[in-house]
Parts: sequence; C-alpha cells; structure tokens
Amino acid sequence: MMKCNKTTQDAYNITEDKPAVIYMSHLACVDLLFTLLLPLKIHYQLNASDWVFGEAACRVISAAYYCYMYCSILLMMCMSVDRLLAVAFPIASLTWRSTRKATYICMLVWLLAIAGTVSLLFITQTSTIENVGVTCHDVLYHTQLYVNLFSILSCLYFFLPLGVTLVSYSTIIYVLRVKSIRLATSSTDKRRRAVIMAIAVLMEFVMCFAPTNGILLYHCGDSSYAAYLLAVCLGSASVFLDPLLYYYGSSQCRKYIRSVFWCNKAKKRPFDH
Repeated sequence: MMKCNKTTQDAYNITEDKPAVIYMSHLACVDLLFTLLLPLKIHYQLNASDWVFGEAACRVISAAYYCYMYCSILLMMCMSVDRLLAVAFPIASLTWRSTRKATYICMLVWLLAIAGTVSLLFITQTSTIENVGVTCHDVLYHTQLYVNLFSILSCLYFFLPLGVTLVSYSTIIYVLRVKSIRLATSSTDKRRRAVIMAIAVLMEFVMCFAPTNGILLYHCGDSSYAAYLLAVCLGSASVFLDPLLYYYGSSQCRKYIRSVFWCNKAKKRPFDH
C-alpha cells in the first residue's frame, strides 16, 4: 500500500515541475465548466431552438460559450509557445518556464477571455420568433454592434493566436526533424510522438475553432444557420478531444493515470501475510 501511495505521490511530484501541466490543468477546468453548461445547449437544440430558461440564463450560456472557446484557444497558444521554448531553447528557457510564471499567464488568460466576452452579459440575447418560440443568441438585434464586437474578438482571440500557434509548432517540427538537437525528444520514438502531437493540436485548433470564427468574421446571413450549428458543434467537440491530447501529449499524465489504475488494482488484491 505504501508503494502505491509513493507511486502516486511521485507522479504528482513530477507534474508539479512542468509548466505544461499547469496549462493543461486550466484547460481541463475550462472544459469542465463548459461541460456543466452543455446540457442547456443540447436541450435548446432538441427543443427545436425554443429557449425556455429565460433571458438571464441565455446571456450566461452565450458568454460562457465564447469565454470557453477563447480561453481554450489562448491556453493552447500558451502551450505551443511553452513547447517551443522547451524544444528550441532547452537550457535558456529553464528560468522562463516556471510553474509560477505559468500560473500567472493562466490567470491573465482567464482575465482576457472574461474581458472579451463579458459584454454579452449586458446585451439582449433572446428573441421571440413566430411559429418558432424564443431563440437564444440565434437571432440578434443591434446588428452593427455584434459585427464590430465579433470582428474584434475573432481577430484578437482566434486569428492572432492561430498565427502564433502555427509558427510555434512549425518551428518545433522543423527543429525535431531537421536540426536533430539533443533534447529529451531526441530519440526517434519521442521525436515522432512530439511531431504527431504538434500536428494533432493544430488539427484540433483549426477544426474546432476556425469554422465558428470564420462565420463570425464573415457575418453570414440566415442561409448559413445550418453551417453555424455545425460550427458550434465542432467548437464543443474540443471538450472531448482535449483529454486525448492530455494523455498522448503529457508523459506525466500517462504516468499518473497508470499509477491510479495500478493503485486500484493493488487495492483489489488480497494482502500477503
């Protein structure tokens, strides 16, 4: 039993030294908070886009959706920069990549995401449509206000982080595949895993968040409602894809999960006398 506890403790001790785990932890919190609100959006769609929870709840869930999306985007950008520093500047970045600084950065990310979406709490989000019912964030008044707001949000919170993430992971792939620098990922297997991880994150980034922000920036009309619904579904899919990235991209996460399963298995075994 002591060995089991020590294994788990060792796993925790390892994760505490890695800034990437701080970013992943905050990303997991974002996913969890959004998951708690997801049933309301599911009910809304299954109820033929008839919102029954009131104006206040509609404002909260609308702001929460964009806060979740932009917070996830900013955290994934931070993870890409952190990974770039670890790969390209393994020694010099030791002083930059501390858990304390990573925590401060995550706090800043939360503040930026909240600041960018808090205005949705003060704008009417519901509309009563004949033969449909009450819509939530689907039919919006103050059209020009939303055009300006979402144009700014898409540029600052998606396209700019997308550029940073693309540059970061492209550089990482270049360093790992061409430079052959002696890093923790210098072995063939670890290098291949890092490259696959970079490609997977980029694919998730673009697949989940590009459609929504593209529609918001393009300001499509009513004919694009089906595309908008698909974009919202893709954006929500990040909640289910992120855990796969945690497991595949973090050796600490894999070690901890294995230690938990090992402990559970050990508890079921009879003690030797």
